Amino acid sequence: MYYILFYKTVEDYIEKRVPFRNAHLAYAEEAQKRGELILAGALDEPVDTAVLVFKCDSPKPAEDFAKNDPYLLNGLIKEWSVRPWTVVIGG
Repeated sequence: MYYILFYKTVEDYIEKRVPFRNAHLAYAEEAQKRGELILAGALDEPVDTAVLVFKCDSPKPAEDFAKNDPYLLNGLIKEWSVRPWTVVIGG
């Protein structure tokens, strides 16, 4: 099953993320190596949302990821949610 983690980012997110970016990317790479995180990135124009796609048996890995993400822990994410995604083509 796929799950999408949606992040709503703070204003000036691009500038504010700089001190935490390496830690966030290392954290995301760990999830990718475990086979949980498939795709991740920020939406553009405007950069106010990020999307992370997980493939796992339950939403728990995506939820745990959000709760421990350096971006969330350092105030860059003002809201997050996880939703199941039914993939009908691809995957």
